[in-house]
Order: sequence, then C-alpha cells, then structure tokens
Amino acid sequence: MSEEIRLDFQRPDRIGFDEAILCARKSDEQLATIMDRVLERGARCLMSRLELGVFARIAPRYLEKLDYDPVSRTAYLNWTPSTLEERPLIAVVSAGSSDMPQAAETIRTLTYLGAPTKQFIDIGVAGLWRLLERVEELRTFPVIVAVAGMDGALPSVLGGLVPGAIICLPTSTGYGVANGGETALHAALASCAPGLTVVNIDNGYGAACAAFRILSMIRQTGTSPLERGPQ
Repeated sequence: MSEEIRLDFQRPDRIGFDEAILCARKSDEQLATIMDRVLERGARCLMSRLELGVFARIAPRYLEKLDYDPVSRTAYLNWTPSTLEERPLIAVVSAGSSDMPQAAETIRTLTYLGAPTKQFIDIGVAGLWRLLERVEELRTFPVIVAVAGMDGALPSVLGGLVPGAIICLPTSTGYGVANGGETALHAALASCAPGLTVVNIDNGYGAACAAFRILSMIRQTGTSPLERGPQ
C-alpha cells in the first residue's frame, strides 16, 4: 500500500493549489490510507467523486474531519472555511437545474480554494428572457463558468454577450443524440464565439481549477477592468 499511494504535498508551491483526491475506483483501504497521510501532516484535501455509498462506509474516526456534500459528491478533509470577505468574481451559470451536480462540483471546488462565487441557476437559452434578465450583472464578472448539456448552446450565447473569460463545462444532461454530453462538448469546441475555454464532459473540478488560475492572476495583478462594473 505504501508504494501505490504517493501524495503530492508540494503542489501548492508549484501551482498555487493543492492536490485533489479522485475517489472513484479507489478501495476503502486506499482512501483510509490517503486520509491518514493528509491528517498526519496536518494538511487538507478535496475529495472528488466520492459516492454516497462509499462515504457511508468511511470509519467514524474520520467523520469529524470531513465536510461532505452528496450533490457534488465532494468532501473537504481537514478544511477550515476562509474568513476573508471578498466580492465574488466568478459566476457559475447553469442552463438548467438538471445540471446541478456539475455546477455544485464547480462551486464546492472553488469554495474549498477560497474563491467566492455567485450561482445563476436555470437561465438556459430555451427561455432566452431568463438569461437576458441577468446579462448586465453577468457582464461584471471577469470569469464565468457556463454549465450546459443538451445542445450546449448557453456558452456560445454568453460568448456573444459578455466580455469576461468563459469556461465551458459540457454536461451529460440530455438524451438521444445528446449522447452523454458529446453534443454539448462538440458545440463548445465548434463555437463561433471567440475565446471560449472548454473542459471535459462533467468535469466541474477542472472548470473550477481553470477559473481559479485566472482569478489568482487577477488577485496578483489587480488589473481586471471588469471589477468596476459596467460603464
């Protein structure tokens, strides 16, 4: 077991945030070993794709150190919430409430990293008025994560309306030719809206990390022109 678990505790020094633990396909014994090593160092970690059934089998000695959310399937180990008050600079926009698990994974990851967010739910393009009602507010965010399945139209529409960086998170929401999120992924990759960033299907963690990298540079330089709001 000691050889198959090698945690990267130096990652924050290199890239500014720590390693997350992908729980899918790991045994209960492997997860216990990982948690023991994190706690022994007095460190913290984000655990992703932690299914409710697996969480239910975690030994009681770990539970007081865990903050678990079943919707996003994430857990914070040995994590303390940030007390820094900061206006949210990242918007997480979901086309429909069916995209909540992926949006929740994004928000939980950003919360763990200390990046406040504002969530906009159910403003997909099938009822375009719902998006247009919020577009002026969305224009004030330097970073937007656009979460959409089905035909994946939301990121392209946003890309023609708002100036901030847009990270497309295609989801497996949908049926038929939506094909498990591949149609939304291809729509994002083929979008005529310039400058969109695209992550893999259902990869809320990856979308959050992309948003956090941008936010980290904004924090360092303090040069985001959008923080002043619409002129």
